[in-house]
Amino acid sequence: MGGGAAWWSLWRLVPVAALVCALGLLPRLTDTDPALTVLKARSAERDPDPEVLAAIRAELGLDGSWWGPLFQWLGGLPRGDAGTSWVSGTPVLPTVLPALGASLLLMAGALLVAAVTAAAVCSRTLLLGARRRLAGRPRAGGFSAALAALPEFLTASVLAGVVGVQLGWLPALGWYGPRWMILPALALGLPAGAVLGRLLDDTLPGAFAEPWARAATARGVPGGRIARHALRRSLPGLLPNLGLFVVGLTGGAVAVEQIFDIPGLGRLTLRAAIAQDLPVLQTGILALALLAAAVGVAARAAARPLLGPALRDGALTTPAPVPAADAAPGARRGVHPLVYGAPLLLVVVAGLFRDPLHLDTGRRLLPPSTAHPLG
Repeated sequence: MGGGAAWWSLWRLVPVAALVCALGLLPRLTDTDPALTVLKARSAERDPDPEVLAAIRAELGLDGSWWGPLFQWLGGLPRGDAGTSWVSGTPVLPTVLPALGASLLLMAGALLVAAVTAAAVCSRTLLLGARRRLAGRPRAGGFSAALAALPEFLTASVLAGVVGVQLGWLPALGWYGPRWMILPALALGLPAGAVLGRLLDDTLPGAFAEPWARAATARGVPGGRIARHALRRSLPGLLPNLGLFVVGLTGGAVAVEQIFDIPGLGRLTLRAAIAQDLPVLQTGILALALLAAAVGVAARAAARPLLGPALRDGALTTPAPVPAADAAPGARRGVHPLVYGAPLLLVVVAGLFRDPLHLDTGRRLLPPSTAHPLG
């Protein structure tokens, strides 16, 4: 068991190492000459003279071995040197850190909205469980399901257009104070909170049906106290999902920050990708990955105090909404992520070798045809 757990932990490091290597090799993976990109950013009118391009390659460290940029980037990170922006010529880290702070503040607001939304979704189940009236109860309503299905960019567009522009209740653009954080936090937190609330709503009946809850009811323990303990019993199984949703928030924040003009890490990374400012793009993606990893670790650490001695010692198990009758054995738990992630990985790898400057984005506006039935 110990050896299997050790191998599984090592296997988890493989995607992390692959991501770091891919980020470090971004200047080599693109079809566009990085020296030409830097030259256009510095002086758009200047002709791409071979001698000038060679000098820029030497300045960027791209005239050496294929692995040179990776080792140069990794060597500078421990010293706080993430390189220099190819577009502005300024150090990357002082640009990324303020953007990271804005994204963290937005994420904190979104998590608060998600917590309130999840509490509203499962409040009826908590109330019925406290009164011992959960038998035959209907599931969470269709409104929460529709809210959970909304993508963040659509929610952000509706909130910005209706609440911010037409009604004028809250500012729709900028990042100047707490009022400017409300609409973006709602756009990110409402869908995530609806999903978390439905998951918790499915788990709570199992906690209320356990022997300890029935015994507490028979002894006359108040229903509110039983509901609090049932909520505590259900949260440890939900916290890993919370970590996954925070990771999803980092992706949804890219669109939300762009719509609301927030100077966050998502918008900074998107603009760096459009401008082919690879040093900023490298550091931005790495910061997002580290943020996701930190949230996952924090979610696991927060679950342990909620477990209590009985759950930590294995005397009780975390209640599950539906037992998985065809659950895969533990020895095969690493196979399914590979099978599900392989198509996505192939698409990403294939896209790395395409030049975005040669893509005709105007074709997406063409009417339906034989080659493209949906346009």
